[in-house]
Amino acid sequence: MIEIPPIPEKEFFSIGEVSRIVQIPAYVLRYWESEFHLLRPTRRSSGQRKYIRKDIESVFLIKDLLYTKKYTIAGAKKFLVGDKRKKEDTTQMHLPLSGNSVDSKVFREVREELEDILKQLKPLVRSTAVDKFGA
Repeated sequence: MIEIPPIPEKEFFSIGEVSRIVQIPAYVLRYWESEFHLLRPTRRSSGQRKYIRKDIESVFLIKDLLYTKKYTIAGAKKFLVGDKRKKEDTTQMHLPLSGNSVDSKVFREVREELEDILKQLKPLVRSTAVDKFGA
C-alpha cells in the first residue's frame, strides 16, 4: 500500500492546496478529474473545486499507479475499477439460505418462483432469436 504523508486537518481543500500537498501541478489534477471517475471533487457556489480528504487519498493512489508503478492511464482505470469491485464484493451482505428461519423460507420461495419464471422465459427468448437471426 502507498504511504500517504500527513494531510492537514481541514474539511475542504482548494485545487492549489491539493497540488502542493500531492506535488502535482493543478492542470494535471484537472486532467485526472476528466479521466478518473473516482476523482470528482464537489464545487462551491463560485465554481471552485472543493476537495475532501478522500479525494486527496484518491489522488495519491492515482499518482502511485501512474508514476511509481508505471501504469498507463487505461491500465490505472482498469486497476481502480477492479479494486472497486473487490471492495464491493467484501462489503456485500451474505444471507444464509439454510436453517428453519422464516427469512430463509421466504428467500427459498422467492428463488423458486424466479427459477420458474426463468424456465418460462427461455423458450420465448430462443424463438425470438430464431425469428430475428434465423439461427
